[in-house]
Amino acid sequence: MEEKEKCTCGCNEECKCDENCTCGCNEGKECTCDKKDKKSKKNKELEEMKILVEKNKELEDTLLRTKAEFINYRKRLEEENAKFIKYANEDLVKELLPIIDNFERAIKLNGNDLALDTSKFLEGFKMIYCNTVSILEKYGVQAIDGSSKPFDPNYHEAVISEHIDGVEPGMVIEVLQKGYLLKGKVIRHAMVKVSA
Repeated sequence: MEEKEKCTCGCNEECKCDENCTCGCNEGKECTCDKKDKKSKKNKELEEMKILVEKNKELEDTLLRTKAEFINYRKRLEEENAKFIKYANEDLVKELLPIIDNFERAIKLNGNDLALDTSKFLEGFKMIYCNTVSILEKYGVQAIDGSSKPFDPNYHEAVISEHIDGVEPGMVIEVLQKGYLLKGKVIRHAMVKVSA
């Protein structure tokens, strides 16, 4: 059987304290029973629980932020790797472009004015040039088409300007050196002569 608490105000009766721990038998006297201690202990536990709940929320927020940052980092890393793989051949292609330029200069020679042996060499150059260009195209290299088009600083580099009657200003008159794209990215601007 549960033992009833005794009032500690001096009346020695069963404790009838109200919520403020004021004795019901002698009004105004403060009781020193266990109810008051239990109440303050309960309040402390509630405060500690509130603190723990707030800390838990902070930790959850930190975890979510860290998770989001990690996801963003992983996406950036994947994009950078994809870009690196996509343009991995860029340096090699840049090294090959002057060779292509030299082939194009050689091919521009008129084969009819050359000796038979030299003409055969020229045919060989044309074959090598065509094979090299088709290999580069296979890997996403394209020449920038610029002749008789409006000047575009994203693709062209104007090195000479000249006034020509009948041609509106800002048009590409002549391509002095071809420009090239690698999978849509400009790796060399076309050197052009522009109408003034």
